[in-house]
Amino acid sequence: MIERLLVCRSESYDPYHNLALEEALLNRVGKGELILYLWQNERTVVIGKNQNPWKECRTALLNEEGGHLARRLSGGGAVFHDLGNLNFTFLMSAEDYDLSRQLTVIEKACQSLGIPAQRSGRNDLLADGRKFSGNAFYSHAGKSYHHGTLMVDVDMEKVQRYLSPSKAKLAAKGVDSVRSRVVNLKEFVPELTIERLSEALIAALTQVYVVGGGVPDAPNLSMTGTHGLSRTPAPTQIPPVRTLSPDEFDLQDLTAKYASDAWLYGQKLPFTASVEDRFPPWGGVEIQLDVNEGVIRTAKVYTDAMDDTLAPRVEAVLSGIAYRAEALHRALTSLSLPAEQAEQLLTLLETAL
Repeated sequence: MIERLLVCRSESYDPYHNLALEEALLNRVGKGELILYLWQNERTVVIGKNQNPWKECRTALLNEEGGHLARRLSGGGAVFHDLGNLNFTFLMSAEDYDLSRQLTVIEKACQSLGIPAQRSGRNDLLADGRKFSGNAFYSHAGKSYHHGTLMVDVDMEKVQRYLSPSKAKLAAKGVDSVRSRVVNLKEFVPELTIERLSEALIAALTQVYVVGGGVPDAPNLSMTGTHGLSRTPAPTQIPPVRTLSPDEFDLQDLTAKYASDAWLYGQKLPFTASVEDRFPPWGGVEIQLDVNEGVIRTAKVYTDAMDDTLAPRVEAVLSGIAYRAEALHRALTSLSLPAEQAEQLLTLLETAL
């Protein structure tokens, strides 16, 4: 049960500092606590943990124009951040994680400002049928976070300039470009500022977790973690929201990690086989294999799947096995993936045999 609410606001626009602070907050959050972290990055493309930077972003152009490439801990797809965007992160213990309740905070904040916000699918928030917020998720050592973007006045030209989504991804979403499926919140509230939205989020956090505001237009049900349904908890006596200062944390080592080439780019294989495809609804995947004398010496998997563990698990079971259909089948079966997903991956790998 959430008993303490804390808000942390970063004053830095450096993506490596801000991602480091996010990880430090995850390590810091205790049982019964919820931390709302608000932050902004300047001219940054942030890719999911298992994405291929060269395919998701025009890395050379971004670097030439003074931008930053960053890689987060969570899965999912690439996003562009500038100072017209506000990022939020809800951090808590896994047992207190409640996605529906967390999304209710975002909805209530936006609706209080006159924005017609509504959920779409599992991970997006829309206004007038267009996306203004994407969400991603991460869990480790009994702690979880849910973070996302809130597009207030993002430079749409920069979104198209730096991001390079695959044609398959756009086709799967039934759109011709990134620009056609996103919207800035200032279109609905021209006077909206980052500060006003931040204040609305903190007020909504109090309303949902202290006053006991439920899920709008729902039969008082909420998600518990990422599985199952439970009754929304009754209002509780929670002390006022407390401010948590970024200065409390030593971020030097974590910032260096997020800024390092090893984290941003990883190992690029001299692959001998490469296959890729997109499989709605779970995402796109690219698999590179270094095959020698019929044996997969190394495998590299890139994906925008929300499951941040998928890529490393597939890489582990493919490395060192014979590059034959029966061996691939045994390897993928050992992962206990959903049947359809395992079959799709097997069929994809077999196309290069």
